[in-house]
Amino acid sequence: MSTFRGYNPRYYFAIETSYGTTADLKEMIDELHKNGIRVILDSVYNHSDCSSPLTQIDHDYWYHHNPKDITMSWGPEWNYNFYDPKYNIWPARKFVGDSVRYMVEEFHIDGIRFDAARQIQNFDFLHWVVKEAKKAAGPKPFYCVAEFLPDEPCITNIDGPMDGCWHDSFYWALRDLLLYDNTDINRLKAGIDCRQKGYLGVTNVVNYIGNHDHDRMLVELGKERCIFGEEAFKRIRLGVVIQMTSIGIPMIWMGEEIGEYKEKTPDVAKVDWSLIADREDNSNKHNKTLLAFYRGLVLLRKENKAFFQTNLAFIHEDHSTKVLAYQRWANSGEHVIVVVNISGNFLAHYRVPNIPFNGWWHEWTFDYDVKVENNEVYLDLAEHEAKILVWLGENWLSTKTVSQLDDLSLNSNSTEATLEQQQQ
Repeated sequence: MSTFRGYNPRYYFAIETSYGTTADLKEMIDELHKNGIRVILDSVYNHSDCSSPLTQIDHDYWYHHNPKDITMSWGPEWNYNFYDPKYNIWPARKFVGDSVRYMVEEFHIDGIRFDAARQIQNFDFLHWVVKEAKKAAGPKPFYCVAEFLPDEPCITNIDGPMDGCWHDSFYWALRDLLLYDNTDINRLKAGIDCRQKGYLGVTNVVNYIGNHDHDRMLVELGKERCIFGEEAFKRIRLGVVIQMTSIGIPMIWMGEEIGEYKEKTPDVAKVDWSLIADREDNSNKHNKTLLAFYRGLVLLRKENKAFFQTNLAFIHEDHSTKVLAYQRWANSGEHVIVVVNISGNFLAHYRVPNIPFNGWWHEWTFDYDVKVENNEVYLDLAEHEAKILVWLGENWLSTKTVSQLDDLSLNSNSTEATLEQQQQ
């Protein structure tokens, strides 16, 4: 592959030696599988590097003579429309299909992310290659996701070739909220509930706050708005709650979970693990607290079936105060309510109506129980803050109510304390 982060591949049956050997990759995937982690291969089947051997052997046999769109061209583009009657083959399809089968069968990957899928402009090929990949994988789950920008449900729905796609519209809506205080509630709702755009299932969209094509949100907050420290991390936590509680699969870009402040680069950029190391001056407390926050939300998603289905309803929206509340639930009885204050104002004793059940709920963010009566609850909502209520039951015997937390001011310090308790 080329030096540009691997997105201009030369050889489709070889591992980039600067990363390691074939044996190293196999060992890594085996170890990840042992630890319950599946591996999705990020693959480029839209184009090759200009120095790829097939471009030198017979360029127009394998590739389009000219780019389909010069403004979105990164190298010679595979021609999946060309059929060779002499040999009764589709040359580009066969070559790429053989490469896909090799990666699946030889390395036991669990899915493929198709780079620049919109630029391929061939659903027939995408249907075929996804089918070939899943056939090679056998009975195990195999997830195929497309970078299809701008995102559209046609790539994933009944007639679409993919299981999921990059939910890019979610990213831009959340970015504008966190970075520029764009409090368009209707736009945010369409990101949280992808069904509003026509998507059908939980696996149809991948939600992200950042990826390698963009600067990290912390970097943008610093560069664009001069927002650093606790204020920046507070906005990030708000975004993480929305990401983790929306319909879809959340994707965490490496280093996001520890608050890494690093601009995007095509060069090697290893994760700075020192950000979560023990320090005498506790200068990295925001980073360690953010990691605990991510861990807690991941655990909540894994353990609560409310996030396993597409059940979502917006139960309250206040365009004047910029508060939005929505419910996630499972048919087996689990219920979660998310209340987000996307304004820059502290809202004391804010009334949230339309709570579906009276009884006890656990407020996850600050780790206390609250009793709902008359289908309403009163919450203190700090600026750029979200709270998560998890249904406990009508006759739950509470051991920790908000009155017992009077010694903890509801700010970043109490968030830090309760998150540490949740990790114990």
